[in-house]
Amino acid sequence: MAKSEPTPRERMVFSAAQLIRREGVTATGVRDVVAHARAPRGSVQHYFPDGKQQLVAEAVEWAGHYAGGRIPRVLAGMAAPTPGKLFAAMVRQWIEEYRRDGFAAGCPLAATTVDWVEGNPAIRPSLARALAAWRDPVVAALVELGVPRRKATGVATLMISTLEGAIVLARVEQDLEPLYAAVRELGPHLDTYVAVRE
Repeated sequence: MAKSEPTPRERMVFSAAQLIRREGVTATGVRDVVAHARAPRGSVQHYFPDGKQQLVAEAVEWAGHYAGGRIPRVLAGMAAPTPGKLFAAMVRQWIEEYRRDGFAAGCPLAATTVDWVEGNPAIRPSLARALAAWRDPVVAALVELGVPRRKATGVATLMISTLEGAIVLARVEQDLEPLYAAVRELGPHLDTYVAVRE
């Protein structure tokens, strides 16, 4: 069965996430989102009655689910998966994007946190849900790979925070080396958690 075309609402959520990761929340206007999504005029009021706040909240949650949804697919494609290889695959997505498109875009969750959360604390629950939607599949993957459950959440947090930091450094330096360094230095350490027994 062929996949259906995304609705205008779905296109707007996706477009908001893409614009936020490039421009930040403050610089992303609802008109920009409508234009990027090629959505009809009046779409924001129709689909997002609470305006920009609702649109941003749904965009960051979409981003968290997108990142989390990649984890089981990446794991399933590995012949001999380990925590270090999983982390390398998470980083590889960014390396490939930056090679292809340059360093213009970052993570929508980080951009929203830096740009908007202080003045708009109501966005925090959406950010927390987005992070959980990303981290929980990483935790599940780590447990499947033999990391003790009591350690898995902390290890997943370490992986995500290292990746986010490497993304920021790569963008600042316009260089892939922070991403390579994260894999080179953290990858072997991640694999040691498998040997830990509860």
